[in-house]
Amino acid sequence: MEKTENEKKESAVSDVGAWAMNVISSVGIIMANKQLMSSSGFGFSFATTLTGFHFALTALVGMVSNATGLSASKHVPLWELLWFSIVANVSIAAMNFSLMLNSVGFYQISKLSMIPVVCVLEWILHSKHYCKEVKASVMVVVIGVGICTVTDVKVNAKGFICACTAVFSTSLQQISIGSLQKKYSVGSFELLSKTAPIQALSLLIFGPFVDYFLSGKFISTYKMTYGAIFCILLSCALAVFCNISQYLCIGRFSATSFQVLGHMKTVCVLTLGWLLFDSEMTFKNIAGMALAVVGMVIYSWAVDLEKQRNAKSMPHGKNSMTEEEIKLLKEGVEHIDLKDVELGETKV
Repeated sequence: MEKTENEKKESAVSDVGAWAMNVISSVGIIMANKQLMSSSGFGFSFATTLTGFHFALTALVGMVSNATGLSASKHVPLWELLWFSIVANVSIAAMNFSLMLNSVGFYQISKLSMIPVVCVLEWILHSKHYCKEVKASVMVVVIGVGICTVTDVKVNAKGFICACTAVFSTSLQQISIGSLQKKYSVGSFELLSKTAPIQALSLLIFGPFVDYFLSGKFISTYKMTYGAIFCILLSCALAVFCNISQYLCIGRFSATSFQVLGHMKTVCVLTLGWLLFDSEMTFKNIAGMALAVVGMVIYSWAVDLEKQRNAKSMPHGKNSMTEEEIKLLKEGVEHIDLKDVELGETKV
């Protein structure tokens, strides 16, 4: 069934809202964490445990939402939730280890490599193909972000293994978000409210040990101040919006689109770092950011072009049902038991 003009406009507004929420909350959480973790700030160097706090608050919000009836809870097999949570937590830990063991330049390159890895995984797992315009725009974005973020590049064996693990697990996690939503017809917030408690529990148990390996200190030795507590609470609150918007965006679009347009956050972080934290802004940074933005615009155009091509290639006869199909549908409806019909539930 084709969408009306009003439905298309509402969908476009919702899409923009989801992206805006993700960009604003992601940039906000990076700024809050920079103040919390930097030596010039509060020196809180327990990133994995902090992520556990993030998911704990997200899980609490999900539980309250389910208890008050604001969101419906649908069944997703426990083994699927456990498998997803393991992949997601491996992603978090591997990213932290990659940042510790590698130079900043190689860490940025590994993050940029997620776009082609996501494309390859979607091709292997879902037989998804991309037109040449989309491939070209992805390369423009990668080159642009690479120019403005990559500096020194030093590689070592342990760091390389951690980077590969981080890239693969993060890419697989982002693809799985969309796959689980479609497979079980579950909404983005419903899925998040099911995975968040498992991730929170595991990260709060194992996170302190991962952080000890990374920083040589246990969180119990950290002296809390009111300023640090405020930054932790702010970081957790922003993380709730960041987590929800990530699931929303991947559910509405794809893991590839999330990666490409997500680099807008890198541009915003560099700009805000220059404005708020006196970070250096060179011609190389500006040129790279401009090229990345151009690549994102080209990507949006290429995706629309691909959708138009796919729409034209679809058989026109299937836009309306035949009399035989309508008759079969009516006969099927008459034999459906009413208890099997889901009323008033929106499928995502």
